[in-house]
Amino acid sequence: MTSSFRGASADAVATLTDELGGAVSGSPETATTVAGELFSVSQTLRTEGPLRRFVTDASLPTEAKTGLVGQVLGGKVSDATLSVVRSAVSRRWTSAGDLPHALEHVGVVSAVKGAGDQAGRLSDELFGFAQTVKDTPELRDALSDPARTLEDKARLVHSLLDGRALPATVTLVVQSLAGTHRTVSVALAEYQKVAADARNQGVATVRVARDLTDAERDRLADALSRQYGRPVHLNLLVDPTVLGGLRVEIGDDVIDGTVSSRLDDARRRLAG
Repeated sequence: MTSSFRGASADAVATLTDELGGAVSGSPETATTVAGELFSVSQTLRTEGPLRRFVTDASLPTEAKTGLVGQVLGGKVSDATLSVVRSAVSRRWTSAGDLPHALEHVGVVSAVKGAGDQAGRLSDELFGFAQTVKDTPELRDALSDPARTLEDKARLVHSLLDGRALPATVTLVVQSLAGTHRTVSVALAEYQKVAADARNQGVATVRVARDLTDAERDRLADALSRQYGRPVHLNLLVDPTVLGGLRVEIGDDVIDGTVSSRLDDARRRLAG
């Protein structure tokens, strides 16, 4: 998210995000392609220290940096991706490590644009896959096994999601394997936040004892949207440990209206 960047890097990310909109406007396919290419460039910059230091060196002429990018990437990525990367290396960065992180961030935004009007489905699929990983030890172990190659793990993801999820979802889940975040689940949670920010939304995780009807979901989403001043996307978790009511986590806020919470409050008052 842009809030993780500071100073010049935050300004650069905001500019790149705006420029991305023009580069992929009206073409979901281009946006998804650009996302994957930006992830690849980001990984290259993480692993190739000399290249990263050269293109983030503020003392070097912009022409030298953009020229090198053209030599390295020309013919290997789309014109839209090359335009974004050239713009990125022409900007100032608070630290050299911010550049690959920024390109990953902009790649996530591009993947969201690739989902088009199905961005809500994208968020649901990211959350759903993260829950599947959490609830399936065999899958979690397979995706975190250092002995398995990234390509092998990506093939596993494709076998699970191709034809069942949006291409943008598959792109983001594969990127979550890259190791830039502590775990796959942490990466997917971060990507969902970026997706929500790109659509000016908040994200609420709602734990309930039973599934909500569509009408109940709509009422809850409307209430939270009014309270927080912007649309809120709901991640719904049916949790058998919840005794009636619901528990809402949105950002750093927790709204606990469960029976168990009220019982705990009553016990504390009696004990006091």
